[in-house]
Amino acid sequence: MGQIVSVTGSQMQLAAINWHIYLLTHSAMALGLVGACRAVPIILCSLMGGVVADVVDRRRLMVATQTIMLLCSAILALVTFSGLRHAWPIFLLTAIASAAWAFDTPARQSLMPTLVPLKDFPNAASLSILVFQIGLISGPPLAGFLLATRGPDLVYGINAASFIAVIVGLLLMHTSGKPEESETESSGISLKALVEGLRFVWRTPIIVQTMTLDFVATFFASANQLLPIYAKDILNVGARGYGLLGAAPAAGAIVAGLIMARLGVLKRQGLTVIVSVAFYGAAMIAFGVSRVFWISLLMLAATGAADTVSTILRQTIRQLVTPNKLRGRMTSINMIFFMGGPQLGEVEAGAVAALFGAPISVVTGGAACVLAAVFALNKAKNLRRYEQ
Repeated sequence: MGQIVSVTGSQMQLAAINWHIYLLTHSAMALGLVGACRAVPIILCSLMGGVVADVVDRRRLMVATQTIMLLCSAILALVTFSGLRHAWPIFLLTAIASAAWAFDTPARQSLMPTLVPLKDFPNAASLSILVFQIGLISGPPLAGFLLATRGPDLVYGINAASFIAVIVGLLLMHTSGKPEESETESSGISLKALVEGLRFVWRTPIIVQTMTLDFVATFFASANQLLPIYAKDILNVGARGYGLLGAAPAAGAIVAGLIMARLGVLKRQGLTVIVSVAFYGAAMIAFGVSRVFWISLLMLAATGAADTVSTILRQTIRQLVTPNKLRGRMTSINMIFFMGGPQLGEVEAGAVAALFGAPISVVTGGAACVLAAVFALNKAKNLRRYEQ
């Protein structure tokens, strides 16, 4: 429950930041720079975050990172309420929160396999993503309503308060978040430990292939940062419509997550990942050319469904082939691909949109995503043939 509250608040803030930046700057490139402020700290900090998550108490690490993100949101609320007229404080606080998130995510994902039996991990992964999508589907519409009626400062304040739910939940958790002694005593927080994680990933082709496909697809087919332009200037639906556009992928994701939880373990998981990526790109192309609001919502929902199927299967594959002592480092390396792709893709999308317009940016990105899936189908044999 605490995670649902926190994810909802975080998604409200993400939507509010994009809208706020566009109102302050009226620039597609500025929207792309928000992605850069998220991507650079993740790329710089995630590897060390994974090393730390494999050594220290993961629960205490999450309490620290959640507290930092709470403070960033609270400061952002205060400066906005005071009459913020420049974008740089938003960029700065976004970067600090992203650095904290780079330590938080390896700890969180490494903690989950220790809480459930490995045979139940696919269902646990589905439920975890479902929790995230519930927050994602409720956050943007709430943000859109508050942006239209009050302003971004209240959204930032609500997000700051939402972190309290996760912190309380972590403090009440009875299980220990410490890695086993035998797993930590050999490496510790060191360059050797980092190299050990990199070597494992490099020598495991199935992990390299899932990460690479994820990075390429999300780098080229990232349209979330351009939704303020679509809502305000193309579809003409305003802040409330913007909130619905932001929630549409989550609606499709929830449906897909429920279906996958119901079906259990799918056959031909590797091939399903590739097909899902191709479907994601095709739906993104359709969204890019749409000028009808309900069709745009439907296509964004389709992207969310395809992305969820791919994410659940990729996460399951990686966690099942990775030893527990390396899960934090593997997760942190994956973060460079999983989060670096879409965040750097937002910079690319903003730059292309600034030069050629938002529709061209979205359509060409979707086409590149489809081509990446076709390439993987022919070249990524380990992934294509994988079956649990």
